[in-house]
Amino acid sequence: MIVRRLEIFFYSVSLILSLLLVAPHYTHAQVEDDDNVTIPLDHFYHKPKNRGLRTFLSKFHWSFSTGYGRTFYAQDLDGFALLQQPDSLPFIFDRDFNTTSGNISTGYKYWFNEVQTGNNVNFTNNDFLVSSDTAELKFKAPGFSIPLNLSVHMEFDRYKIGGGFIFEYHRPGTFKSTVYENDISSYSPNFGSAFYKKYYLFLGARVYRYYEYSLAIDAQIGAFNLSKKFDKSTLQKGVYLNIGATIERDMSEYFKVFVRPSFDLKSFTTKMPETNLSIPHNMNAAYITFGITYRIPELPKCFLKQCTTQINHQHGELEYRSRVHPFYKKQNPHYGENYPRLFKYKKKNKNKMNPY
Repeated sequence: MIVRRLEIFFYSVSLILSLLLVAPHYTHAQVEDDDNVTIPLDHFYHKPKNRGLRTFLSKFHWSFSTGYGRTFYAQDLDGFALLQQPDSLPFIFDRDFNTTSGNISTGYKYWFNEVQTGNNVNFTNNDFLVSSDTAELKFKAPGFSIPLNLSVHMEFDRYKIGGGFIFEYHRPGTFKSTVYENDISSYSPNFGSAFYKKYYLFLGARVYRYYEYSLAIDAQIGAFNLSKKFDKSTLQKGVYLNIGATIERDMSEYFKVFVRPSFDLKSFTTKMPETNLSIPHNMNAAYITFGITYRIPELPKCFLKQCTTQINHQHGELEYRSRVHPFYKKQNPHYGENYPRLFKYKKKNKNKMNPY
């Protein structure tokens, strides 16, 4: 009897020790199995193929905008003298010219988009005569523009780089002297309107984001063309710089609207014939523009017309986006979001008849 009890005791002890030794290995194996658990659908779908060219094109953001611009023309007549006779336009000439004879052999009666020369102009002591060495001779004029801007850029994190083209309808105003306004006549350009062109490199960076709103500081650096109404043989142009702030509102993954206030810095210089003098023309401008930005979706719409899936989904080896979701409406690609707001909160449900 005692021997039998001893056998049972040793058997029980052996069994407990065996369980203690095996348990850690079993637990570790179970943890490894849990870590390797995958979504069952992975066993039914192929790994989606890359869309190639479409994937590359989806990196580009295309923008179109229009708005209003206000130009501030300023002409500096340093080095010139000005003669104002009754019932005539102002006449400028080299201030070093000797006027004691009462005759000016060579001068200029127009000097904005082209140069018109006047010869052998006679004057008397009753005429108004002023030199730039005794007064700061300047003419200023307003102007307004309607720009049409098309651009494309790529985004890297919060940075933007790209380029664009601007086709601008422009009307210059009347030039008026900044000194002796009552004695010096104003003059108007010899054309009513013109079309300016700009080509630029675009650089920018997003500095702030609040939900679907973002603020970016950006700049355009490029060249401008003043149309055929300007005499290109007498003009010297430099680059232009436009600095602005773009406020964007994300409508969806592919579509944005924005407003952009900005300021232009640009100028050109007119070489005056038969003299070493020139006239610098500043034509800085302020703009406010409104526009849209569109990015080509990486995934095409589902080819099945009867498909109503809202999320990005797969057919065979290719992935598609929803057919029922417009590109301009916000959508989470993982669960759709076609109707993110409950019907009971919409204004059209005034009586709250449907709680959902």
